Amino acid sequence: MIRSGSHYLDALDDGREIWLDGERVKGVSSHPAFRGTAASIAGLYDLAHGSDHSSVLTSDGVHRAYTVPRTHADLVARRQAYKVWAEASYGFLGRTPDYMASGAAGFAALPQLFTTDTFDGSDNVLAFHRRLAENDLYCAFTITNPRPRPGGDDPVVRVVAERDGGIVVRGAKTIGSGAVFADEVLVGTIEPLAPDDVEHALCFSLPVDTPGLKLISRTSYEGRARGVFDNPLSSRFDENDAMLVCDDVFVPWERVLTYRNVAATAGMWWRTPAYLNFVHQAATRFWTKLEFLTGVAILLTRDNGTHELPAVTQSVGRLLGMVAQAKAFVLAAEASYEEVDGGCGGVAPGTEISFAQRIMAGELYPRAIQEIKGLAGGAIIQLPASGEDLRHPELGPLMEPYLNSPESTAEERVKLLKLAWDALGSEFASRHEQYERFYHGAPHVYLMMQHGAGGAADCERLARACLDGYDLTGPGRAPGVGTAGGAGGGRRR
Repeated sequence: MIRSGSHYLDALDDGREIWLDGERVKGVSSHPAFRGTAASIAGLYDLAHGSDHSSVLTSDGVHRAYTVPRTHADLVARRQAYKVWAEASYGFLGRTPDYMASGAAGFAALPQLFTTDTFDGSDNVLAFHRRLAENDLYCAFTITNPRPRPGGDDPVVRVVAERDGGIVVRGAKTIGSGAVFADEVLVGTIEPLAPDDVEHALCFSLPVDTPGLKLISRTSYEGRARGVFDNPLSSRFDENDAMLVCDDVFVPWERVLTYRNVAATAGMWWRTPAYLNFVHQAATRFWTKLEFLTGVAILLTRDNGTHELPAVTQSVGRLLGMVAQAKAFVLAAEASYEEVDGGCGGVAPGTEISFAQRIMAGELYPRAIQEIKGLAGGAIIQLPASGEDLRHPELGPLMEPYLNSPESTAEERVKLLKLAWDALGSEFASRHEQYERFYHGAPHVYLMMQHGAGGAADCERLARACLDGYDLTGPGRAPGVGTAGGAGGGRRR
C-alpha cells in the first residue's frame, strides 16, 4: 500500500511523547516547530501515491527502496527513486523514509544472520521488513550511545527485565534524526561493543507512540523561522534530531531483532547489505544537494553581474567538478555491485566505492560551502530582517533602490539572498555542514574501515610490479599486465 500524504499526517497525531523547550508537544502535524517539515514529508508520500513519479518511486505496490535488488538495473531503478525524493527537498532532508526502507531491505536479504545461539530474530526481521513495506511506514533509527560517566548510572539502552511476552528496556540513544516524524523507531547500536558486552547488544523496533518512549528534540530551526520567504529551507526541511529515552519500555519478543549477541548486533549493519544501501541513498541525496548549492552559486554570480569574470568562471567550474565527483561515486558503486550470499540475497552497491564515498562527502561539503560563500560575498549579510520590510509603505520604497540589481528587483534579489543565507550561513546551515562531515560517522572510524575495504593489495601489487621490472643491471622482464580488479560487477560478499 502506498499511502497518501494526508494519511501520513493523520498518523503523526497519535499521542506520541515529544518534548521541546521543556514542554510536551501536542500534535506534531500542526505544531509550529514541526508542521512545515511534516508537510514536506507528506509531499514525498503524495509523489509516490499518485503523481507522474509514481512509476519511478514504486514497484509491485511498495516503495522501490523496500525491494531487494537482483541486478545492476535494479540498483539503477532504486537510485532513480532516491533522486526524485532527494530533489523534492533539494537534498536537505537526509533521513527520508526511503533511507531506513533500504536498510530493512538489506536485513531481509540476509535473514539468517539474525539466527544466533542466544536469540533467533530471522522471522522477526522478515516481519519487520514486510510490515514497513506493506504499510508504507516511515522508520527512523537511533543507534548512537550516550557516553557513560565513570561511576555513574548506565545511560545506554539495556534490558532491565525479561517477561514471557518480551523485555523491558531502560536508557537512551542520541541523534535520532527524523525520529519525531517517524511511525516507528529502530533502536540498536552501530558502535563497536566489547565481546562480552551482551547487556547492550540488542536491537528492536517500536511504534513512536509506545508508552514510556520519549523523544527530546533539539532546538527547532523551523520553529524559529519567520516564514518561507525569509527561511525557505529551514521552514520546510528541518528534519530535526532528538534524544530517545526509554523509561521502562516494554518490547514484545516479536519486535526484537537481536538479543544478547554482540556479533549479530554489529553484523546486521556490516555483514548484510544494509549499510551499503544506506550509502547508496545518502550518496544520491548528497549529489542532489551539491547540484542545488551549485545552482544557487550560479544564480548569485548572475545576479551580481560577475558570472563572466575568469576567477568566477573557474570557481563555478570547481563546483561543477564537485557535482560530477558526487555523481561518479553513485554510478561507480552501482557498477561495482556485489552479490549477496552468492546471489541468494540479490546484489548490493560495491563496498570499496561506497566506503570511499563517505570520505569524499565529509571532506567535500565544507569546501563547497566555502567556495559558494566566496562567490556570495557580503551581500548575504546585509539583508532586511524580514521580507515584510519590502511591503511596508514607508520602508519598501526607501529600500528598493539599494536592494535591487541590474538583473533583479529588490524582492527577487532579497529572495535569492535569503535562500543563500539559509543554505550557507544560518544556524540551520551550520547544522548541515556538521551533519555532512559526520553523516557516516567519525573520520577515524571510516578511514580505518576504508583500509580494510579492499584495494590496498592491488595498489601494492602494481607498485611491486614496477620494482620487480628492473635492477642495477637495467630493465629486466617486460612490465606485466596489471591484475588489479576493475569495476565489473558480480563480486561476492
